[in-house]
Amino acid sequence: MARNMQPIVKRCRALGISPAVMGYTGHSKTHSTKRNPNGQRRAKKSEYAIQLNEKQKVKFIYGILEKQFRSYYEKAEKTNGITGENLLSLCERRLDNVVFRLGFANTRREARQFVTHSHFTVDGKKVNIPSFLVKPGMVIAVKDKSKESPIFKALLDPENFRSVPKWLEYDAEKGTGKVVAMPARDDIDYDVEEHLIVEYYSK
Repeated sequence: MARNMQPIVKRCRALGISPAVMGYTGHSKTHSTKRNPNGQRRAKKSEYAIQLNEKQKVKFIYGILEKQFRSYYEKAEKTNGITGENLLSLCERRLDNVVFRLGFANTRREARQFVTHSHFTVDGKKVNIPSFLVKPGMVIAVKDKSKESPIFKALLDPENFRSVPKWLEYDAEKGTGKVVAMPARDDIDYDVEEHLIVEYYSK
């Protein structure tokens, strides 16, 4: 069944995100309209607006609401290292994002739905919480019963090439994924200035 992706595309355009980052690849790069062809006429964004845009961008990509995103920031701030990078690492470690990164779902939204419907196990135990944070050594797998469904048969087809970030490892033979390291800053595949998010919350 066809899915109307217009709201996603419009939101991506507003935040300066490629739909491909969200897992939507069926959109032509040439099909874009500019409502304001004379860019210099657009009012210059304030410092606050720029910071807010970066925060909204990351929240939108991972599908996180403000309360939880704020708690991630507070946790990142208390963790050793660079706060902004810690924040992105926490977002990447969410189970729904890991499911998406491993190719067990086409989009993060779909991954969130799959996780909620209990299609996955972590270290052999059922986990149906999208915000569950994975750690190095954990193994993520599609439940045996779920593997029989047409959608997972297609997703797990060994002939379907998938590229996963270096902090994850995919076993095509078993159809499982393993967390081999903590996600690093260079694993983030979209443009974001995380220091602006830190500045936003530091006020």
